[in-house]
Amino acid sequence: MTTQNLPRILCVDDEPNVVDGLKLHLRKMYEVHTALSGREALKKLEEIEDIAVIVSDMRMPEMDGATLLHRVVEAYPDITRILLTGETGRDAAVLAINEGQIFRFLSKPCPPDKLKATIAAAVGQHQLVSAERVLLQQTLIGCVKALIDALAMTNPVAFGRASRVKRLAMEFADGLGHKGFWQLEAAALLSQLGYLSLPVELVEKLYYGEHLTPEERALAGGVPQVARQLLGHIPRLEPVLEILEATNTKDEAQLPRADGPVGAGARILSLVLEYDGLVTAGSSVDVAMQSLRSHKGRFGEQLLTQFAQHVGAISGGTESRELPLRHVHPGMVLLQELRTHGGTLLVPRGFEVTEAFLVRMKNFGPGILAEKVKVSAPIHRRTASA
Repeated sequence: MTTQNLPRILCVDDEPNVVDGLKLHLRKMYEVHTALSGREALKKLEEIEDIAVIVSDMRMPEMDGATLLHRVVEAYPDITRILLTGETGRDAAVLAINEGQIFRFLSKPCPPDKLKATIAAAVGQHQLVSAERVLLQQTLIGCVKALIDALAMTNPVAFGRASRVKRLAMEFADGLGHKGFWQLEAAALLSQLGYLSLPVELVEKLYYGEHLTPEERALAGGVPQVARQLLGHIPRLEPVLEILEATNTKDEAQLPRADGPVGAGARILSLVLEYDGLVTAGSSVDVAMQSLRSHKGRFGEQLLTQFAQHVGAISGGTESRELPLRHVHPGMVLLQELRTHGGTLLVPRGFEVTEAFLVRMKNFGPGILAEKVKVSAPIHRRTASA
């Protein structure tokens, strides 16, 4: 087995001879990485993907093992955590268990056979948790997508936005290094669910940023509560609900830590939703970003700069075209409203074409299908001619 195929282990101790000893005992069976402090360990976790197990000493300067493992469980919950300690005090053990949610304690000095057996069990635990997470993601996201596609057929104004917001949020998150961010994907898709409770006319006004009456503002203000009621009893959606809750929080101080999935997801989704609303209402990319920068205390200057670079790259990779409706493809964005000859809104400006929309489109009739529409599409994509 090559080094690239070995499970990855991170050993953390402020004594170089300890981490060297751990590496010596484990290097034949694992790809071993080391760190001499909690801060260095967190940096290694950012740089190295797919760490399966972290073994940390308890007593270290600046950041002890319990604090480090607490940070790890927040940002990397799938990593199995082992505490290596010479302390036998009850308080230290309770702190480590409560804060770091550790898998095993190992006492220093630890016999090599016991160390190897514990690491093997920890890798097995990591594989089990990872497999369960992948199954959960595929099942949960598949169900959410099916639900949103069905709702988009009946309320395209609200739920047509969900696929566009999800795409932008996930592309941005991927560029930031958040791979497989299923919590954000589900939250983006479900971000429009509460609009089910509103009249279609009000949803359309909200979509285009039109002026609302006091009564309409009151109705719109109840949207988050509707979403909580609809989603609150679904198992395993807790982190998704936390992201949606935090997205509605205007106070930066109340947001969860940015290095955890909920905090990162909330910041990304909030930023994308606000940007999407500005662009949909008619703002250019530059004007929308200028408006967002006035809220840099909420999003953070670094995140805004990264987002500006991302949307700049996206806008430079698309072009506008005009083609018959029957020739649109998934991923294209309509740059104009689509209405029936009687004036009924079928899809709003800014709607991203999906597979579900193509199925629904067949019922529009030959007259509408033959009408030319303006779309935005990736430059590399070739569209059928009229």
